[in-house]
Amino acid sequence: MTHYWQNDQEYISLVEDLIYTDEVQALREFKQHHYTNRLEHSISVSYRSYLLAKKWNGDLRATARAGLLHDLFFYDWREEKMGEGTHAYAHPRIALKNARKLTEISPLEEDIIVKHMFGATIAPPKYKESYIVTLVDKYCAVEEVLSPLYRKMKLKAISFI
Repeated sequence: MTHYWQNDQEYISLVEDLIYTDEVQALREFKQHHYTNRLEHSISVSYRSYLLAKKWNGDLRATARAGLLHDLFFYDWREEKMGEGTHAYAHPRIALKNARKLTEISPLEEDIIVKHMFGATIAPPKYKESYIVTLVDKYCAVEEVLSPLYRKMKLKAISFI
């Protein structure tokens, strides 16, 4: 099945060295927001953030790549606690450490990854691209939870008719 982002050659050119790595593909094994896996979530955040950065003259490369890597951690946060502090604080730092093993990370990409939990954490982003990924991450999380519930409720309602 072809995904919406796979038809965008400009986007693919920005992330193709990362998206098919074993590390990024391993995100498929972890549930994210109940109805999706972490790989689907990360690609959705990356691609939607890239589209907004394109519209608002942001750094497309940094936004797409950091959006893809923002949740690059390999544990189920509902069951395991990793590092110091809350999951909202710890997992961006773990993702940054893992991202640095895959590729060189610019200061902008670092800010995007580390600050993507702003709202649940107190340190504000420094760049518009960081705000884009932060807000898109929240949007995707809500959509990933609510869309399947809405479809389920709609099917139940139809079955009563």
